[in-house]
Amino acid sequence: MEPLPHNEHDKPDFAPTAGSEAVEQSSQPELSPHPAQQSGIAFWVRDIAVAVIAAVLIIFFLYRPVIVEGTSMLPRLEDSDRLVINEFVYHFTAIERGDVVVFHYPRNPEESYIKRVIALPGDRLRIDHGTVWVNGKRVDEPYVPDGYKDYRSRVEEVVPAGYYFMMGDHRSVSSDSREFGPVERSLIYGKAVFVYWPARDAGVVR
Repeated sequence: MEPLPHNEHDKPDFAPTAGSEAVEQSSQPELSPHPAQQSGIAFWVRDIAVAVIAAVLIIFFLYRPVIVEGTSMLPRLEDSDRLVINEFVYHFTAIERGDVVVFHYPRNPEESYIKRVIALPGDRLRIDHGTVWVNGKRVDEPYVPDGYKDYRSRVEEVVPAGYYFMMGDHRSVSSDSREFGPVERSLIYGKAVFVYWPARDAGVVR
């Protein structure tokens, strides 16, 4: 309700008493925030906005969302899992054994595969009834549970320079370097980093 206009006929017919103190206080003009406080809030909002924009740019330029198709990387990655891959990391660091990487399928570069790096260029690799040996040492593979193993063998070979030997974690169903051979470095374009959906699978890819 708007206040009524004040004139001499609108004067109250009672004098203010101790009980009318609240009325007198409410008639005082409200104090606006101090200029220094306003400036501090503005800087805080600006810093938050800059941080959010920087985070979005980093995500869009460093990471790329992809969808897993198939079951060759079970149990860690399920069909239709959504994850992000880092497309720049291998410009600064070396590909390592155990990395989960995305690459163009050697027989059809229009398709992409996601597999685990098992052996590096120059490594001596052999598979004995499903057990992987690299450079004469048995590879510990906790990411391959018993129910996902197979018992195929492969005679020892040396991975060519510039190539990487890939295998899926679900060994009994995976189409990988055991079939199409080692993958050339130029075909590898990203490292799997984090599953973000569905929530039950969310987490770092190891």
